[in-house]
Amino acid sequence: MKVIIVPTDFSENAFNALQCAIQYFDKEEAKFVIVHTYDLPMQDVQLACEEKLDHLLERVEYLTYNPHHSFETRAIAGNFMTQLNILVDLLNADLVVMGTQGKTADRKRNFGSNTLQIIKNVSCPVLAIPLELEFKSPDSILFPSGLQVPFKDRELDLISMLALCHRSKVHLLHIAQFDQLSQRQIEIKKIWESRFRESEIEYTRHDLGDGTTVINNFISKHEIDLLVLVNSKHSFLESFLKTPTIDALGLNLKIPFLILQNLSR
Repeated sequence: MKVIIVPTDFSENAFNALQCAIQYFDKEEAKFVIVHTYDLPMQDVQLACEEKLDHLLERVEYLTYNPHHSFETRAIAGNFMTQLNILVDLLNADLVVMGTQGKTADRKRNFGSNTLQIIKNVSCPVLAIPLELEFKSPDSILFPSGLQVPFKDRELDLISMLALCHRSKVHLLHIAQFDQLSQRQIEIKKIWESRFRESEIEYTRHDLGDGTTVINNFISKHEIDLLVLVNSKHSFLESFLKTPTIDALGLNLKIPFLILQNLSR
């Protein structure tokens, strides 16, 4: 059973992310934990949050017909990021799903501050749902990689399950620095291909260039529905997250964006 944490600020953007999370796992056994954090540890604040969560749960019941879906809510006092990571470890969560922006959405930017903080710091994969996105089954999944860092089995399992569930074609886009693969890169590629052997896969090599341009062009050309990036040292995403604003690189974020944290858990 997959354990999926969905933070909420009770905005429609957060609710849309929850809807998408349920649809991504519509055929799987999954537990969805809807969590709201608040700053003031006062009983009246907690009661108000719990009441809002109860109302939210009433809306959620109409979103799924899968008897293997279960839902629970948690109202937690404390720092948002700290409490989220505690909950991820406590539940051994597989995934955090949230909107790229919450209640205070700024349409001039791709990410809100909470979402960006989670992408950088949470200890499990994160699926970010763009503002007002209407769910679409991921027919095509893009997995850019320099093939420098080994993938984690648990995280590849998550994507493999999604690909099988939605009969997705999975693209491995290698933005290459040299003409030939090193022995290490060959081994990493073989592991990746083995993990997705039950799905349709395609390997594409592209000469080293501006990662943003290469990925955006590939997304447009192949009508990609889900972008997967790995957050690790010496990865494209590492440089992406170190920019003063994540919007500066202009990555196409009109599709859902799955970040693998490449951590041992």
